[in-house]
Amino acid sequence: MTFDEYLVHFGDILAQPEKHAPYDNEEYLQYAKMNWTRMSRWTKRFEPSDAMRRYVDSITEEQHWIVITEPWCGDAAHSVPQIYQIVKNNQNIDFDIQLRDSEPHLIDDYLTNGGKSIPKLIIRNDVGHDKAVWGPRPEPLQAIFDAMKADNKPFEEIKEVLQKWYNEDKGVAIQNELLAMLA
Repeated sequence: MTFDEYLVHFGDILAQPEKHAPYDNEEYLQYAKMNWTRMSRWTKRFEPSDAMRRYVDSITEEQHWIVITEPWCGDAAHSVPQIYQIVKNNQNIDFDIQLRDSEPHLIDDYLTNGGKSIPKLIIRNDVGHDKAVWGPRPEPLQAIFDAMKADNKPFEEIKEVLQKWYNEDKGVAIQNELLAMLA
């Protein structure tokens, strides 16, 4: 789906959670509500760096940027709107959102350490060959996550650290990683 279609889908989940498993579960619904707020904030406030903008503006061949995500994903609430803002003005880039938990299960081809971690960004050329794969989160944050998980930190504590990191980083790390991968 397009980013706008994803927003409609997301809005429908919030309006009618009983029709969208797992959002009929209060915990998932609360995650989705928080993530809607985070996504809305990044969609309004995030501006790609000059270097990122120049790179994306220079893309003249057709590319497909596919993001695998779900509305319940806290990392996606930050990354997905940033990635969209990065590419939205280049007509040569097709931005597609696929849900991790719906057919087709593209995530099965892009596992992280054997798990279905999201978001995942797959950048393909016009003949369907992968140019780059990124995700589920910027490398410095992944290192923090892995260390906290190894120390058996409570998930609530991990989530708080991750959210604070995203707010302080303001999308710098993801842009630097994308530029390095695509250079």
